[in-house]
Amino acid sequence: MDVVIAVVPLLAGWLLDLVFGDPACLPHPVVGFGKGISFFERRLNHGSYQVAKGAFTAVGLVLAVYVASFLLLRALTPWVWVKVAVETVALFYCLAGKTLAREVRMVFEAADRSLEDGRKQVGRIVGRDTASLSDGEIRTAALETLAENLSDGVIAPLFWYTLLGIPGMLAYKMVNTLDSMVGYRNDRYRDFGRWAAKIDDVANYIPSRLTALLMILVAGRPGLWGWVRSYGPRHASPNSGYPEAALAGILDCRFGGTHDYFGESVYKPYIGVSPRALTSSDMRRAIRVNRLAEAAMIVIVLVVRVLSQ
Repeated sequence: MDVVIAVVPLLAGWLLDLVFGDPACLPHPVVGFGKGISFFERRLNHGSYQVAKGAFTAVGLVLAVYVASFLLLRALTPWVWVKVAVETVALFYCLAGKTLAREVRMVFEAADRSLEDGRKQVGRIVGRDTASLSDGEIRTAALETLAENLSDGVIAPLFWYTLLGIPGMLAYKMVNTLDSMVGYRNDRYRDFGRWAAKIDDVANYIPSRLTALLMILVAGRPGLWGWVRSYGPRHASPNSGYPEAALAGILDCRFGGTHDYFGESVYKPYIGVSPRALTSSDMRRAIRVNRLAEAAMIVIVLVVRVLSQ
């Protein structure tokens, strides 16, 4: 019975994500996280001691999410199946595999219709300015995001779930949301978001490398690990380059280059050597690799949870 209770939330949550993706018609905890971050950012990100105030915000919100979810689950202990249901819903909300694949597919379909449609669609999933992107840059940006967010949206939440359960997974989602909102090196967030960015770097250090390893293994290309170790560290982020390098090696393409963020040009070293045009066939292959890597991680987590009972 204990084994069943241990694996049901994971399997059920994962299957719900495979079928439905992010439930746009329902309230999402990440939206609540974002509102909390905005509340503190508006009130604290000015004047003196911005680094300290940013640290207070980042650490405080992460701890608050962990403690609140831990206490909630403990309170539900007498009602086993209610607790299982809550854990299932939490896992469903924290996994983004279905939505990520769907959004990337929609970018390629939009780019096939027109350059302007492609720019608008890719703007939904990337942080860079998209108004002047070429067709090739649109498709490249979508696949870079696919690789990076396999780590952020699937592998990393499952990694922290394995280590710290639902509270750890939810705390990770807060870390990731903080970084996506304030972890930028521009005038507004450079000081206030410093701790958010650093915490995110630490939280994703192992998951990003695990993601790259899973990608090349499921693609049947274990020999690419040397490629990943060579190109991964070239990215400005200490983590994002690893899954991007894995996908660039699998597809024999090139990521990186100069992009605009908030009106400022940012140069990213190239990952890979082939500047070839990316096609819908590449997109389908990349999504297949993502799906297989996700399934492999689910199997790993299931085994760990069964063995730990």
